[in-house]
Amino acid sequence: MHRETLEIRTPGRRLIEITSEIQAIVRRAGIEQGLCNVFIRHTSASLLITENADPDVLRDLETWMSGAVRDGDPRFRHTAEGPDDMSAHVRSLLTETSLTIPIAEGRPALGTWQGIFLWEHRNNPHPRTLLISVT
Repeated sequence: MHRETLEIRTPGRRLIEITSEIQAIVRRAGIEQGLCNVFIRHTSASLLITENADPDVLRDLETWMSGAVRDGDPRFRHTAEGPDDMSAHVRSLLTETSLTIPIAEGRPALGTWQGIFLWEHRNNPHPRTLLISVT
């Protein structure tokens, strides 16, 4: 097994493609066939696999999520870090905190249009830590 930590400093709320970083870790692991698990160690950011060809997909996902989970929703009591605090936790709950991706021929076996993304749910920049395990 090979394990690495990946540190990402986000610029604030948005989807950040991390496919190339994950591919590099898989290459360093030297495993031809196996699994790559990506885990984010935070409760207000998440992970997903989605289309990486058309940036409108990312904008549309954020538009949908902003309508589904509104910052400052008066039903939320947890606002210790501002109006985007609880909404960030709900966004994370609706998405994923870990991904498991098959490895084939020494590479993540992603589809043609698939990319791996970190989704920052807070408005301000944050340092994010991911744990990547390749077996």
